[in-house]
Amino acid sequence: MSRPRSFTPEEQATWAPVATMMELLPRRLDAQLLRDDDLTHFDYFAMAVLTRADGHSLRMSELADRTNATRPRLSHVIGRLETRGYVVRSKAPGDARGTDVRLTHEGRRKAIAATPRHVDNVRDAVLDALTPEQHVQLREIANLVLERLDPSGQVAGRHRGDFDPS
Repeated sequence: MSRPRSFTPEEQATWAPVATMMELLPRRLDAQLLRDDDLTHFDYFAMAVLTRADGHSLRMSELADRTNATRPRLSHVIGRLETRGYVVRSKAPGDARGTDVRLTHEGRRKAIAATPRHVDNVRDAVLDALTPEQHVQLREIANLVLERLDPSGQVAGRHRGDFDPS
């Protein structure tokens, strides 16, 4: 038996709010970070990934994988962050084609300073709307979808346990 070519009413009732949330949430995250810290959400995300990396440094290709960014987009963002003194790029040791990105002391201070306001915004927009049981449900649902979208678990550290609540 074949599946219908359009959403069933039940599927549409599930998908429509998810799709709308995916449109509205990035705007909300960007607006707060731009207003309060002059960073986009992606700027903050890349810096946050670097804060958790050994030595606050990653190969550009690894940072691209962990942030799910294209190389050109990441290169543009890193260039902006470098101009502001938040990161430095250097040739990767032993690899003439590789580039490492390191979060500077100033970049780490910026990311740490932005975190409380970002956390407050995420809590207000998403987490505070949910009961503790719904937190567990949302985490389980998100992880099920992520298993299909990112089976290797490379984006943002799923394979490193970054998503474990412990």
